[in-house]
Amino acid sequence: MTYANAFVALADPTRRAVFERLRKGPRAVGEIAEGLPVSRPAVSQHLKVLKEARLVSAYRDGTRQFYAIDTQGLADVRAYLDTFWGDALNAFKAYAEKDAPRPRARRKGSR
Repeated sequence: MTYANAFVALADPTRRAVFERLRKGPRAVGEIAEGLPVSRPAVSQHLKVLKEARLVSAYRDGTRQFYAIDTQGLADVRAYLDTFWGDALNAFKAYAEKDAPRPRARRKGSR
C-alpha cells in the first residue's frame, strides 16, 4: 500500500511545501529550503520521509544531493485515486438509470 504511506507523508504542511517545490524539476536541498520557515536539516528530514514514501528520489551530482519527484511512486498514488472515478461513475449511472423515465410501450394499432 504505497499510496497510504504517501498520504501520511503529505499530511504534513511543510512536507507538502517541500514536495511542491519539486514540481518544476530537480532541486538541491539548499534550493528547496530557501524561504521555508524550517532549517535546512529539517528539510532534509522531510525529504527523507518523502523518499521513504516513494514520492521523491535522490541523486548526487558531484558533492550536491538533488531531489526530484518519483514519478512511479506518484503514479501509484494516482492509480489508487483513479479507482474512485470508476466507482463514482458507476454509482451515478445507476442513480440516473433508476430515476430516468421509462418509455411507454405502444399499444398495438396506436400511433
